[in-house]
Amino acid sequence: MMGTLVNTAAVAAGGCLGLLLKKSVAKIDSDEVKKAMGIAVIVLGLNGVIASMFTVQPDGALASSGELLLIISLVLGVIAGEALRIDDRLNGLSGLVEQKLHLTGFAQSFVNGTLIYCVGAMAIIGALNDGLRGDASVLYVKSLLDGISSVVLAATMGPGVIFAAIPVFLYQGAITLLAGALEPLLAGVLLDQICAVGYCLVLCIGVNFLGGAKIKTANLLPALLVPVLRHLAAPLFAALL
Repeated sequence: MMGTLVNTAAVAAGGCLGLLLKKSVAKIDSDEVKKAMGIAVIVLGLNGVIASMFTVQPDGALASSGELLLIISLVLGVIAGEALRIDDRLNGLSGLVEQKLHLTGFAQSFVNGTLIYCVGAMAIIGALNDGLRGDASVLYVKSLLDGISSVVLAATMGPGVIFAAIPVFLYQGAITLLAGALEPLLAGVLLDQICAVGYCLVLCIGVNFLGGAKIKTANLLPALLVPVLRHLAAPLFAALL
């Protein structure tokens, strides 16, 4: 669990530092800072999608896979998310905290921070390695990256980033503790498929930073389950055929 504890502390500490720097950042055009952050998040998302879906063949050619599953996952995910009103419920709950504690920007920074820190291969692989082999090196690298990004997010968006450390602790901690049971499932092709969908959500966050029409990113969260359900159902359909 040491890797997850360090990662949690890095997010919280980075968020606190970001709040201390908020007045300095306020002197700069916040819209321009958010746009720059948006571009960085979009590049991060694109890099993750490409790494998850493309492989280099022995002859040097690029091969892609999983496009259809990605489309189906996003479509089914947003349908389920809209039906469950996940984004509205999360923002409503975060909004209540924002009003009670008088924390401006809590809702948006909490939701965006949680998605950025919990989505991706580093969170899953790092937690698995920590639980199975006691090797937290991947999570230490992730802690450094998350800590830096939490400084920027807290300075530009609000204090919710600090509380995003809680989902990071629960999510990665659960994977670490259940690593023995999860490793056979969260490996190989399935991990790539989950990460491809997850990084698409990160892309959506980046687009939201740029302004314009807002994508309800939280409503896309059920899309992460579609590759898992497809993987679990595949043997059943194979047996029927």
